[in-house]
Amino acid sequence: MIGTIQNNHNYIFYETAATIITLVLVGNWLERRAVAQTTSAIDELSKLQSEKARRIMPSGAIVTFDLKEIKVGDTLQVNEGEAVPLDGIILEGIAYLDESMLTGESELVTKQKGDTVVGASVVKQGNFVMNVTAVGRQTVLQSIIDLVKNAQQEKPDIQRLADKISAIFVPVVVSISLLTFGVAYFIVGLAFQQALMNSIAVLVISCPCAMGLATPTAVMVGVGRMARNGILVRGGQTLETFAGIQNFVFDKTGTLTTGKFQIKSIQHFTNQPTQTLAIIHALEQKSAHPIAQSLVSALEDQVANIAVPSFLSITEIKGEGLKAEDTLGNRYLLGAYRLVREYTLDAEHQLYLVRNEELLATLDMADEMRVGAKEVIQFFQKAQKNVMLLSGDRQAKVQEMAQALGISSFEGEQLPEQKLKQLEKYVQASPTAMIGDGINDAPALAKATIGVSLSQASKVAIQAAQIVLLNGKLSSLVNAYQISKLTLKTIHQNLFWAFAYNIVAIPIAAMGMLNPMWGALFMAFSDVVVIGNSIRLNWKRIR
Repeated sequence: MIGTIQNNHNYIFYETAATIITLVLVGNWLERRAVAQTTSAIDELSKLQSEKARRIMPSGAIVTFDLKEIKVGDTLQVNEGEAVPLDGIILEGIAYLDESMLTGESELVTKQKGDTVVGASVVKQGNFVMNVTAVGRQTVLQSIIDLVKNAQQEKPDIQRLADKISAIFVPVVVSISLLTFGVAYFIVGLAFQQALMNSIAVLVISCPCAMGLATPTAVMVGVGRMARNGILVRGGQTLETFAGIQNFVFDKTGTLTTGKFQIKSIQHFTNQPTQTLAIIHALEQKSAHPIAQSLVSALEDQVANIAVPSFLSITEIKGEGLKAEDTLGNRYLLGAYRLVREYTLDAEHQLYLVRNEELLATLDMADEMRVGAKEVIQFFQKAQKNVMLLSGDRQAKVQEMAQALGISSFEGEQLPEQKLKQLEKYVQASPTAMIGDGINDAPALAKATIGVSLSQASKVAIQAAQIVLLNGKLSSLVNAYQISKLTLKTIHQNLFWAFAYNIVAIPIAAMGMLNPMWGALFMAFSDVVVIGNSIRLNWKRIR
């Protein structure tokens, strides 16, 4: 402005101002482009959502509707090659579905009558009629998108630290800029224009946007990579916290084991064994526990035509079993020994059925170890982590499992409240992750520093967890930990480069060795370095 007013061509810097603006805009454009790449996982998930659905009308006619017009309870037709419009239950038909967008697994899944299907999964072969059970934000796909968005937006502690530093950094740099002008003009005796140029160069070169980008870009990429690997993270802070976990506490049933039980033996104490099995089947239908679900499936054919009294009430007692009363006034107990110890001295069985203080039957179930469980335990042990087994199952079975997996610290016969107390001790000592799947694990999952749940877990357990392994593979826990470690390492690298750049550049600018145009270029370059380092997370190899 002074050069223009004085018509002094030596001090007209329009090209410098234009270059600074251009370089800053280019840097911002690169930044937005990079951020868009880091959030591609969300975009890819969003694109999977169908826009149309074919509804079967009461008359039998099939009419195509916009997805927003479909309601819970509607009946839809889904054919081969189509994406499942919404979450639901198959009423008739059989199909092979690709659920890789949710689980990360390319293997097709067989679905038939009674099975649940998830919106956006693709029908590779077959067709079926389904009943809609969830629409809008209640669907699994939309829940995943919301979780990923929230995780990317939430600031971890290290991000808050960067923000605090930036809040101090700005006034400090402004002060250095003013000091640069004062020293250069009043003490060193430089010309007014040169002193002003040095002062401006300090402001331009020290723009703190690289520090502001250091954490969010890394968190976005880390969360996105987890999503693509079938791992949901509830909150960006989870990444930083999980990387620092010292104690890994595992539940047994449905976590270290498959949760798919087979009946090993049944001992009856009445002359109506089939009636007893029908009662067990009717009661276990009201429970979401893996043993209950396995029993229901195993007994389905045996009790298909057996009538049982209607139940007035069925109450599930976490960690113990079921209490019920039928219309004839009979009272039932079905569960672990601790629930029925008043009525029998035999504590060697897994399940007991008691009616009106009379023992009707005992059951023992066989459960197989989950594939990869031993490798997961060994990984964390080699990483110098404390691995513990905490289960509500009988002590003898827990000990057998612990020995098979090489776990030295274990506790059996733990009620939910006892698990909670144990977790409190672990958490007070050091950061602790709880890995579980059942309703009885939900309090412990919520209490732990980080709760980890498997996809087939109960809804209560999933809601209590901060990390959900959608593909149901325990090996994904190792991937989640390694990606968290890589993300934290990337954040540290980004902050280092952002600070190192400023520490070197500000003195150079203050000494007049860097004009504003070059300052803008280097400032934009620092942003690109930070963003580029974050994007590398997409391809960094996990061991």
